[in-house]
Amino acid sequence: MLWVPKWFAKKAILDSPLEAAMAFPHLQQPSFLLASLKADSINKPFPQRCQDLVKVIEDFPAKELHTIFPWLVENIFGSLDGVLLGWNLRCLQGRVSPVEYSIAMEFLDPGGPMMKLVYKLQAEDYKFDFPVSYLPGPVKASIQECVLPDSPLYHNKVQFTPAGGLGLNLALNPFEYYIFFFALSLITQKPLPVSLHVRTSDCAYFILVDRYLSWFLPTEGSVPPPLSSSPGGASPSPPPRTPAMPFASYGLHHTSLLKRHISHQTSVNADPASHEIWRSETLLQVFVEMWLHHYSLEMYQKMQSPHAKLEVLHYRLSVSSALYSPAQPSLQALHAYQESFTPTEEHVLVVRLLLKHLHAFANSLKPEQASPSAHSHATSPLEEFKRAAVPRFVQQKLYLFLQHCFGHWPLDASFRAVLEMWLSYLQPWRYAPDKQPPGSDSQPRCVSEKWAPFVQENLLMYTKLFVGFLNRALRTDLVSPKHALMVFRVAKVFAQPNLAEMIQKGEQLFLEPELVIPHRQHRLFTAPTFTGSFLSPWPPAVTDASFKVKSHVYSLEGQDCKYTPMFGPEARTLVLRLAQLITQAKHTAKSISDQCVESPAGYSFLSWLGFGPTDTNGSYPANDLDEMGQDSVRKTDEYLEKALEYLRQIFRLSDAQLRQFTLALGTTQDENGKKQLPDCIVGEDGLILTPLGRYQIINGLRRFEIEYQGDPELQPIRSYEIASLVRALFRLSSAINHRFAGQMVALCSRDDFLGSFCRYHLTEPGVASRHLLSPVGQTQVAGHARGPRLSLRFLGSYRTLLSLLLAFFVASLFCIGPLPCALLLALGYILYASAMTLLTERGKLHQP
Repeated sequence: MLWVPKWFAKKAILDSPLEAAMAFPHLQQPSFLLASLKADSINKPFPQRCQDLVKVIEDFPAKELHTIFPWLVENIFGSLDGVLLGWNLRCLQGRVSPVEYSIAMEFLDPGGPMMKLVYKLQAEDYKFDFPVSYLPGPVKASIQECVLPDSPLYHNKVQFTPAGGLGLNLALNPFEYYIFFFALSLITQKPLPVSLHVRTSDCAYFILVDRYLSWFLPTEGSVPPPLSSSPGGASPSPPPRTPAMPFASYGLHHTSLLKRHISHQTSVNADPASHEIWRSETLLQVFVEMWLHHYSLEMYQKMQSPHAKLEVLHYRLSVSSALYSPAQPSLQALHAYQESFTPTEEHVLVVRLLLKHLHAFANSLKPEQASPSAHSHATSPLEEFKRAAVPRFVQQKLYLFLQHCFGHWPLDASFRAVLEMWLSYLQPWRYAPDKQPPGSDSQPRCVSEKWAPFVQENLLMYTKLFVGFLNRALRTDLVSPKHALMVFRVAKVFAQPNLAEMIQKGEQLFLEPELVIPHRQHRLFTAPTFTGSFLSPWPPAVTDASFKVKSHVYSLEGQDCKYTPMFGPEARTLVLRLAQLITQAKHTAKSISDQCVESPAGYSFLSWLGFGPTDTNGSYPANDLDEMGQDSVRKTDEYLEKALEYLRQIFRLSDAQLRQFTLALGTTQDENGKKQLPDCIVGEDGLILTPLGRYQIINGLRRFEIEYQGDPELQPIRSYEIASLVRALFRLSSAINHRFAGQMVALCSRDDFLGSFCRYHLTEPGVASRHLLSPVGQTQVAGHARGPRLSLRFLGSYRTLLSLLLAFFVASLFCIGPLPCALLLALGYILYASAMTLLTERGKLHQP
C-alpha cells in the first residue's frame, strides 16, 4: 500500500482535487485528473479554469494528458452534435466580454498553451478516434459504403469494423484531431439566432481562423517550428505522411494513389523542412474538406478522377470481400443519399477569409520562384506549396461549393455574402504585393496580362457562374437597392479593363479544334486531379494553353459537358433581358420616388384620421425604398445606371439597343408617365400577359389598376373598419332607405336649395364615370340605376370614431359637455355641407 504523508492528506482535504493532482502528478491516475477538470469546469469561473489548464499542460506528462485531450477539445469547441456550445467562440467578442475574449484568444493562439499540448501529444504519436458520421455528407456516405474518398486526408485512417459502416472512425493524430474539431465547429453548431446581432469579423472564431492561416500559411518567412512544452522537452516526431520522395518530383509519372500513401512512412533522410509543411498542408486540407465539401453526391462522384475511381473500386472490392459476406448493395445506398446542407452567411464569410489569405499566400512567391523554370530541388517545400495551394486544394471544391450556393441560396439580399466570396476569388490581383492602392476606384487599373493563365485555368469560375448569376438576377426585384448593388458589383468587376478580353481569349482556346491524336485525347484531358496531396507528384505539365483550358473544363465538368460561352448568343440574350429589366427598374424606382414626393410623410397619418383622401385600391407594394427614403432612390438609380454602362462595355452593346429598351418602356406608360401596365399582348379574349409581364407582376414592378365597380355599400370590410359595427350600420341604413325611399326621391327632385342639399348627401355617384381596363366587356358596362339613399358606413371607421373622441376630448378641456359638443359638431357640418352644396351647384351651371 502506498504511504501518503499526513501533511499531504491534510492539503488534499483543504484544497481542490485539481490542486492535489497538480502537486503530485506522478501519484494520480489519469481518470482522477479528468474528473477533477470536469468538476472545476462547473464550479470555477472561466479565467480560473484556463489558468489551471495552463498549469496542467505544463506539469503533467503526455501519458496522462492524452486522456483529457478529447474532453478538452470538445469542451472548447462544443460537441459534434451541436448540443454543447463549449466556449461559444462564434459569439465571443472583445467589445462585449473583453476579459473572457483575451483569455480565450491567448489560450488558443497558434503559439499558446493549447497548441503546446497538441505538440506534446504529437511527440508521443498518440491517435484519437473521430466519428465518420460527423464528416460532410458526401464523404460520410462514401466511407460508410467502403468507398475511399479521393483525398489523402482519409487514407490509412479509416478503421473498418465488422459491425458495418455505422461505427466507423478515423484514427487521427493530435494536430489533425484538434483542427478537425476547430473546423467542424463552424458547421455543426446551431446557426446564430436572428435576434442576436453578432458581427462575424469581430468574433473570436473568425479572428482565430485568421491567426491560424497567418501562422501556418505565412506570406513572409517560413512556418514557425513546433513549440515544445519545456526547453528540454522532446520535439514532435515527423508525421506518418512525410514522403520518401523529394518535393520537386512533379515531372514523374502519376503513381498509384493507394500505394503512394501506404509508402508515406517516416524517413530519416527526408528534407527537415518537410516536417513543417505537413502541418500547413493538413490545416488547408481540413479547412477545405470541412467547409467546401457540402454539395450533392452526384457532384461528388462527378468530381472523382477516372484514375482514382478505378483504384477506389479495387480498394472497395478488397475491403468488401474481407468484411462483408455477401457484399451489401452499397451503390443503391449511395444513390439514395441526398444532401440537405445549406451554408450560413457566417460560413460563407469564413470561406471568403480563407480565399483572400490563400491568394495573398500564393502571390507572395517571388517572380523568379513563380516561373516554371524555377522548379528544382533547391526550391524550398514552402515555396512549392505556395505554387500548388490554390489549384491543387481549392479550385475544384470551391467551384462545386459555389454552384451549390448559386442554385440553393434564397433570392434575397443575404446572397451578397456568396457574391463577395466569388468575386474575391476572381480577383487574385487585389491581394498581390503590387496591388492597386485604395482610393483609386474611380479609375480602375487594367488587369495585367500576367493574370491570363489564372483566368484561363479558372475559366468556369468566370463564365459558367456569371451565367448562373444572370439567371438569379433576372428573378430578383432590381428596384430594391440591395439587389441593385449586387448587379452593380458583378458588372463592375467584370468590366475591369482587359479582363473581358482575357475571358474571351480563354473561351476561344477551349472552343478551338482538337489537335491531338484521338485515342490519347481522353487520357490527356481527364488525368489531372486537384484533390490529391501536395506531397504527391503533379501530373505531366501541359505546355499548350489550349490543353490547359480544356483540361480545366473537363476535370470539373466531365468529358461530355455542354459548355455555354459567356460571350455566346445564349448568354447575350440573358444580358439583353437583364438590361431591359434594369431600364424598367429605373423607371419604377423613379415612379415610386415621384409618388413619395407627392405624398408627404404625414399624409398617411392625416388620411387615417379622416383629413385626407383614402386610397381604397392600394398603391405600389412595400419596398426597401419606402423604408430608406429618397437617398436610397438616388443610390438605386446610380447603381442601375452604372451597371447598365458596365454591361454595355463588357458585351459591347450599342447605344441603339439601349435606346430601344427605353422607347419600348415608354410605350407602356399612360399620359402622366406614372402608371405602367405589365407587358402584355392583345388577344381575341382580351389582354394576355407575356412571361415578362408575369415577372413584373410577381416582383411588384408593374400592376393593373383594379378598381371596385360594384355597390360601395357591399365592398369588403377594410382593416380600418369595425366589422360588427359596419354590418349593423348597413342593416340600419338599408331599413331607412327601404322605409323612406319615396320621400328621398321627392326631396331630391326639388329644384330649390333643399333639393340640392339632399342630392349632395343621398344621390349615388353615376355609373357612367367608371371605366373598365380590360377590353373584354367594354360594351357591357352593366349596372342598374340606383335611387337616392343614405349611407352610414363612414361611422364604422376607426378614424371617424377617433376623430369624434378627439373632438369631445378637446371640448372637455374648454368645459363643454358632450351634448353641446355634439350640437356644435352637427351645426358645423351643416354649414360645411351647405357651402359644398352651393359650390357643387355653381360648378354644374358652368359645365357646357
